[in-house]
Amino acid sequence: MNQTERRLFLIKKLLSEQSRYHDMGIPEEEPEQKRLLRSLLNIRMPEPVSDEFLAVQDAYLQEELRCKKITELSNLSPVQEGIYLWQGDITTLACDAIVNAANSQMLGCFCPCHGCIDNAIHTYAGVQLRLACAELMEQQGHEEETGKAKITPAFNLPCRYVLHTVGPIVQGGLTKKDKELLASCYRSCLALAEKNNLRNIAFCCISTGEFHFPNDKAAEIAVQTVKEYRQETHTNMEVIFNVFKDEDYKIYRRLLGAD
Repeated sequence: MNQTERRLFLIKKLLSEQSRYHDMGIPEEEPEQKRLLRSLLNIRMPEPVSDEFLAVQDAYLQEELRCKKITELSNLSPVQEGIYLWQGDITTLACDAIVNAANSQMLGCFCPCHGCIDNAIHTYAGVQLRLACAELMEQQGHEEETGKAKITPAFNLPCRYVLHTVGPIVQGGLTKKDKELLASCYRSCLALAEKNNLRNIAFCCISTGEFHFPNDKAAEIAVQTVKEYRQETHTNMEVIFNVFKDEDYKIYRRLLGAD
């Protein structure tokens, strides 16, 4: 199969899983097909899937990844000892682990083609990630607590693992509790990464955006917590602060003394 054939196969399989979509037409243009496929992957519940589907999906996602620009950690330069700042798409970063800003259900974003990092990570990792998260949540028996962290394989992403953490949702003014919970997200991820003998970890801007944590305050907590953890534990684990927006890049450059 070529990429078009794989994409059409996946769309047809996903449409056939739900009776309400049986009569839905498939767009002829590639961008619309890609958007439809992503939408269908986003809304798919964590249900069993055939080996044939996984084989085609994995081949499709790996080819999509091959066409992107993959960033290797070895090609980045630290801004401080053991600390990096990188602006880019975290789903294209090849490192030991990336951090996902998850929600309390821990199943990924179900909103079709939403712009959050949770949606992107689950989309390009493949349906296996939602299945793995669902298994963890079934074992746990309750929603994920804010400030904790879980680890899963990364499946079709270029990193090895994904660490999922639920950041605080800021409602109204920023509180002391919000700040403590965000710091806990960073500490939990660092401790979990060390427990699994990971050499490096890339943090996104947890709780900013959809969860309304002020960007500057979130960055201050992130940098302070990581530095304190490194000092207290004497860890050799490298930390990458990953940003996507220019605003966040400027904030982290200032905090890390990179200006």
